[in-house]
Amino acid sequence: MKNAFQQLRTEISTVILGQSAVVDALLVALLAEGHVILEGVPGTAKTLLVKLFATLIQAEFKRVQLTPDVLPADVLGTSIFDLSSQQFTLRKGPIFTQILLADEINRTPPKTQAALLEAMEERQVTLDGETIPLSPLFWTIATQNPLEFEGTYPLPEAQLDRFLFKMVVDYPNAAAEKQMLTNILGGFEPHNLAQWAHQPILNGDQILEARQAVRNVRVEESILDYLLNLVTSSRNQPELLLGASPRAAVGWLRAAQAQAWLDDRDFVTPDDVKGIAMPLLRHRFILKPEAQLDGISVDQVIRNLLNRVAVPR
Repeated sequence: MKNAFQQLRTEISTVILGQSAVVDALLVALLAEGHVILEGVPGTAKTLLVKLFATLIQAEFKRVQLTPDVLPADVLGTSIFDLSSQQFTLRKGPIFTQILLADEINRTPPKTQAALLEAMEERQVTLDGETIPLSPLFWTIATQNPLEFEGTYPLPEAQLDRFLFKMVVDYPNAAAEKQMLTNILGGFEPHNLAQWAHQPILNGDQILEARQAVRNVRVEESILDYLLNLVTSSRNQPELLLGASPRAAVGWLRAAQAQAWLDDRDFVTPDDVKGIAMPLLRHRFILKPEAQLDGISVDQVIRNLLNRVAVPR
């Protein structure tokens, strides 16, 4: 099973060049059952990455392009009156899938953003008083552009906290970008994945089985105390208005177990905890105004936190 995940990582990296850290984080999030924000400038293959991921794990994939005029019903669905049967029938929205790509989530109003909350937290949707369960594999991957702020609606803290990771998708390095251009000259068409005949590597049942194996990864009490010290210390950082929540602590634990499992270990180490701190915390920490004026970044605060809290031996 673990070999299949390694194969998945390798297969994705043959198409998505120079983004190995993002690919690794997505694998951890998939196993930890955590939703992800991909933040990056246009043209960095965010959509292609998610589509390829869905193809290789045989998951149903839907994409919703979020704009200021998108309504909650456009995401969730709505009841339509059928004249022939004289009854209302449910027309399901794109949220009824296994992998949902919420493209440019910060471009849609808060009411539509909030339509995702119940689905992300409880994997169910309530429509017209009826609660409809979603797939056990339901996974939201949202994208946002960090550069354009006009006409955007930043996600509120309560919704940001429902995302396990926020990954920054940067430009690939020169070697990776040259290989990308070489692939294009060789006939690669990024909008037509079928031409590369990618064979599925995993299926839904295998992913659910792997998630159960992740939950069985051993966490010693010293590691648990270390994680809790990091969480509680984050709430007392002088640069922060808001630190890590209890939900963040649970996600951190699951993600650390997933990282250990992917590294072929049945126990969590301090490095597993530290290695995922940046994507797990960067969207949860809120800087004080004076810290922003001093030019302090959230990533700096996370690094300082990791240096201040003693690592168990």
